[in-house]
Amino acid sequence: MADPRTAVSGHGAWPGGEPDVLDAQLTVLDDLAALPSGAAPVPFLVQLAGRGPGADAVGRTSALLAELPVELGPHGWKLTDAGGTDERRALALLREDLGALAVAAHGYAGPLAVEVVGPWTLAAQLWSARGDRVLADVGARADLFLALAEAVRAHVADVRAQVPGAEVVVQLAEPLLGQVHAGVLPSFSGFSRLRPVAGPDVIDGLRPVVDAAHDAGATVVVHLGATWVGVPPVALAGADAVGLDLAALGTDGWNERAWELVARAAERGMPLWAGLPPARVSQCAGPALGELADLLTVPWRRVGLPVAGLTDVTLLGAGTASGASGPGGPGVAGTPDEHRALLANLGRVADVVTERAHA
Repeated sequence: MADPRTAVSGHGAWPGGEPDVLDAQLTVLDDLAALPSGAAPVPFLVQLAGRGPGADAVGRTSALLAELPVELGPHGWKLTDAGGTDERRALALLREDLGALAVAAHGYAGPLAVEVVGPWTLAAQLWSARGDRVLADVGARADLFLALAEAVRAHVADVRAQVPGAEVVVQLAEPLLGQVHAGVLPSFSGFSRLRPVAGPDVIDGLRPVVDAAHDAGATVVVHLGATWVGVPPVALAGADAVGLDLAALGTDGWNERAWELVARAAERGMPLWAGLPPARVSQCAGPALGELADLLTVPWRRVGLPVAGLTDVTLLGAGTASGASGPGGPGVAGTPDEHRALLANLGRVADVVTERAHA
């Protein structure tokens, strides 16, 4: 049996347009397969938001809501009485992506990550048919959460139908959960703020989606970005892992309260998916990969976690497929070569982290 290794994955965001989907998916699978021996690859379904409306994270996730039709409105995606062209385009793009995955991952067996927008971030970004954010209406958001649970269940089945050997990992992107909990999101008019959502309600919103993914045979990671206060609700909702962007936690990645929560989660058997920024590059020395490894391993040791547990960590780029400022952005920054370089660097960092774990 091989020694455990720190893993490498991604959220799915990838630059490119209509002709680039299959090439992007093949690139991700090939590049991850070529990582150093100390890194365990976790391939992911690519999302090329640069193709336009419907390829963005909110559009893609909203189109999966079979019982809740959506369309594009002046402020973004919104609920509507009947689906139309916008929804059909989003579903067509998703079918194209799954078709590309089936070709690129033919014969693959192992973990495969797919990201969708989580319930609270989706409720914050999706608008009701005739009013404010869905988040503002308790009944509407409850309907949304149940619809999303069924959508995730069906999506996992669709992915497994395309790649029968896949061990599906559902990544729920929740970059706005902290703002939802704090009550700082503006209303439709912009003159007021939506009410904060209490911790128990946050858990109740996450739980049906997490349970649906588990029922479909998938494992679940909830990505919080910099929202470390969301770690306890994620754990209580039954997620299998939690994601945090380490550089956003504080200077050199250190935030005592945040890392104490990470430690408690790890002690409960809930691994960390660690978002790392691009490596700082020196003309003389190249990318500073040791700094990225330190961003994880130094706080890990400082909080008292056993170094052997570093092999349970999965590394990926900071942010989500939903975008750093929230879902529905116009595209993905950077070039394919830059994204390939990021994956390669993460692989080298994982190799270093694995070595430190076995030291």
